[in-house]
Amino acid sequence: MTYASRIIHHSKRLQNAPNLVRQEQALLVRWFSHDAQPSTDILKARHPSYVPSERARGSRSFSSSTKSVSGTFTRDISMTRKLGTSVSESGFNKLLSCVQVQLSRGFSSDAGLPPHQEIGMPSLSPTMSEGNIARWLKKEGDKVSPGEVLCEVETDKATVEMECMEDGYLAKIVRPDGTQGIKVGEVIAITVEEEDDIAKFKDYTPSASGASASAAKESSEPTPPKKEVVAEPVTSPEPKVSKPSAAPVASPSGDRIFASPLARSLAEEHKVPLSSIKGTGPDGSIVKADVEEYLASRGKEAPKAKGAAPAALDYTDIPHSQIRKITASRLLFSKQTIPHYYLTVDTCVDRLMDLRGQLNALQEASGGKRISVNDLVIKAAALALQKVPQCNSSWTDDYIRQFHNVNINVAVQTENGLFVPVIRDANKKGLSSIAEEVRQLAQKAKENSLKPEDYEGGTFTVTNLGGPFGIKQFCAIINPPQSGILAVGSAEKRVVPSSGPELYKFASYMSVTLSCDHRVIDGAIGAEWLKAFKGYIEKPESMLL
Repeated sequence: MTYASRIIHHSKRLQNAPNLVRQEQALLVRWFSHDAQPSTDILKARHPSYVPSERARGSRSFSSSTKSVSGTFTRDISMTRKLGTSVSESGFNKLLSCVQVQLSRGFSSDAGLPPHQEIGMPSLSPTMSEGNIARWLKKEGDKVSPGEVLCEVETDKATVEMECMEDGYLAKIVRPDGTQGIKVGEVIAITVEEEDDIAKFKDYTPSASGASASAAKESSEPTPPKKEVVAEPVTSPEPKVSKPSAAPVASPSGDRIFASPLARSLAEEHKVPLSSIKGTGPDGSIVKADVEEYLASRGKEAPKAKGAAPAALDYTDIPHSQIRKITASRLLFSKQTIPHYYLTVDTCVDRLMDLRGQLNALQEASGGKRISVNDLVIKAAALALQKVPQCNSSWTDDYIRQFHNVNINVAVQTENGLFVPVIRDANKKGLSSIAEEVRQLAQKAKENSLKPEDYEGGTFTVTNLGGPFGIKQFCAIINPPQSGILAVGSAEKRVVPSSGPELYKFASYMSVTLSCDHRVIDGAIGAEWLKAFKGYIEKPESMLL
């Protein structure tokens, strides 16, 4: 930079050189890097009369084959001064542009390859950290356009279609069908602009960056098996502390045998005569390490746990699906960070069942779908959240966010894991609309075809194990960042006191348990919500108002 400033002071024709030097600051820095080539050849090509000085030719080198750029650059500047008007402003610009082209080629990690784009694994859901390639819908060499589906990606929630963003050709598929555990940002494919460039990427390998770079970093870090060295010196004489050894034991020959209490106990446990063990402790006494070494030489484990070893188990290892891994991590996070507490209440569902029968009769007459008890529970929960909005909230470190939309997630169990599709604005929808939407989303969940908009944005969750499985009562884990989840049990007939002429009567009761985040929902607020929910269940006509 010092030499560049001298050029500016000595030549009035290079008035725009300061801007050029500022723009090419990165270029000048790279010029002095250890891989840069001297610029002498460029000046010789433009000015045949130029001959580098002995100082330039003999300057200090960075390696055996590369001369120092510093001395050469000094000579170039002095030569530029002598040339005066010969090196005009445009000539100096051309000189630097020529060097720029040379350096960009030399420093490119993909030198020799045409322009291309590396497509990374996208983040298709807020909680996604890695994904799997289900299948590619385009082959290498196919032309791609914006909006066309490149491949299907299995995320932590569902299988999502990945669309192309630009025109071009699919030159290389880096991650083929079925590849699992691809980190977000890791390269999965290469696209080019020209069809003729496809063949040049046949053996292309992406540079180590993003997730692959971090993996390489982890592999380069020293491994911690150093701890094993601590456990290995079992052969050293353990009791070198001046502890009195146990009472001597007489050998068959009459010689006294000294052994530590731990060594004698271990020998008695394995029924090993001390006379057959050579001691390495102080004064030839037998220590624990001597007994263990003797047992090892006999092919036995030392020390052995009491009791016979169990027989070998017959089992099958089932790989984790992406959905199950993320579900497990989120549930673990929920139990470790959210202070759960539980409120349970029994609700009489006789009037609810009567209303459901009447509504289903109307639905069948009009050709509609039947309404389930779970549909009525979703509607009652949504109206209770509207009535007690404190439960329709989420905790953050700085504030409690209270939602104005009541979006109910509904837990659906499938072969691929647990899905929670969302019913948006459930408090504003009719029972028929809720029933149809739940049915469609459950079918998409079983087909593993949910879109992100089908499961994102929920504010409260309802999970029902009573109707399908007959579970009487259970406690569910909160689905973060929500602050509540309702666990619905089965309805059962009970004998209850009667206010009429009969002393007793039969009634159907359903147990529901509300799991609350105590940071957001205090006990009284949770109880108030359950009271509102119970009111809608026991007087279902009020849900239609």
